[in-house]
Amino acid sequence: MKKKRMDLSRRAFLKSAAAVAAAPYVVPATALGRSGRMSPSERIVMGGLGIGSRGTHDLNRLMRFPDVQFVAISDPRRDNRERVKGLIEQKYGKGCEACIDFREMLERDDIDAVLMATGDRWHSLAAIHAMKAGKDVYSEKPCSMSITEGRAMADTARRYGRVYQAGTQRRSEADFVFVLQLARTGML
Repeated sequence: MKKKRMDLSRRAFLKSAAAVAAAPYVVPATALGRSGRMSPSERIVMGGLGIGSRGTHDLNRLMRFPDVQFVAISDPRRDNRERVKGLIEQKYGKGCEACIDFREMLERDDIDAVLMATGDRWHSLAAIHAMKAGKDVYSEKPCSMSITEGRAMADTARRYGRVYQAGTQRRSEADFVFVLQLARTGML
């Protein structure tokens, strides 16, 4: 089989290359963070574990931030999964994944962090699993049920370079700050 020779001069090649380089690129405004939306590279993609009543409060507060987006929920209770999935989809539109087993949710590569409001006895184990999966963790208190569990969580966060924060925000909420000031000034 004989090879066909292309007769392309240097000048013709440079003209066609220049035409391709000058072609307009179409990039949606949302990808650049315009149109009032956060660009995907600036967004914190989250999942929720065991979102009951207290977790729903945290979820609603986090969903107020334009740079946060929840994409998945995990809870063994169907009623909680469906309720929270509905809240998330009401905010962001359809597409929230609902899992029974939290380990399934942790396998997702697109999730950066998890909101954890499981039962108290699950906080340490679930946080360790999440951090090993490369997720940062915001957990309701208590952090752990023992010093050994707490030490294991701290060691895991350090080993995997993850951020762990526990929900002790009451010390900074306005009502509690006011009561503390009353107590410290002797008025209470």
